[in-house]
Amino acid sequence: MALTLQSPVQLSSGYPMPALGLGVYQNGDCFPACLAALQHGYRHIDSARRYGNEAEVGRAVRESGVPRSEVFITSKVFHTEHGYKSTLEAVDSSLERFGTDYIDLYLIHDPCSGKQMRLDTWRALIEAQKAGKLRTIGVSNYGVKHLEEIREAGLATPSVNQIELHPFCQQKEIVAYCNARGIAIQAYSPLVRGRFDDPVLQDVAKKYNKTVAQVLARWSLQRGFCPLPKSAQPARVVSNTDLYDFEMSPEDIARIDALDQGKDGALKWNPVDAE
Repeated sequence: MALTLQSPVQLSSGYPMPALGLGVYQNGDCFPACLAALQHGYRHIDSARRYGNEAEVGRAVRESGVPRSEVFITSKVFHTEHGYKSTLEAVDSSLERFGTDYIDLYLIHDPCSGKQMRLDTWRALIEAQKAGKLRTIGVSNYGVKHLEEIREAGLATPSVNQIELHPFCQQKEIVAYCNARGIAIQAYSPLVRGRFDDPVLQDVAKKYNKTVAQVLARWSLQRGFCPLPKSAQPARVVSNTDLYDFEMSPEDIARIDALDQGKDGALKWNPVDAE
């Protein structure tokens, strides 16, 4: 079946997640972008407590006219709030800010709090999921060792791992681990933060009569990832959905794959090796 904007990824929690989402990092006033996204077919918005815009996301969902049941909302708890009790409090606070009685996906934002705090935080998310406050739970910026400590503790496997993922930073070891265990991969910074001057990307974009941004997002989809392109500009939000009338050849995918620089290709913060 051909990919469409609403094509879902079936998560291990049993819930579907739209494969393309709108990222709202560093966009405190994200209401216009979120509203434009929802009005043009997006059904997945990726927020976080750290971003300070959960309330704006919730307002956009309410004012869009799209039923809440059709919108997939993500948030995350940052390491400064990790711990069992503080995570439960963070979940309740997020629910209040969004103005909803459940959150579709809630992630541990990063592994920077240390092993015991990570596990306590994960136990809290399991509890909040059992209480019906969270439909699906997962992690972000987790390396293999962080995922392994959850398994070794005998706890439920995360349904999602959100990591920096684009042609220059492909995180192959983490991707292989997650693929083998049914953990869906969300790709943040899939548009390489606007660094579009690579000649391979420009050549592929010209071949398909697409923008480099559209080629990057399409590469992510064809590799089986769930890209979260971010833009504060409504016009670009809409442009980033123009991905479903072309398919790149295996040869062009391989050309883009060859751009990988490993961890050196990370754009900024990539704490997958945190202790």
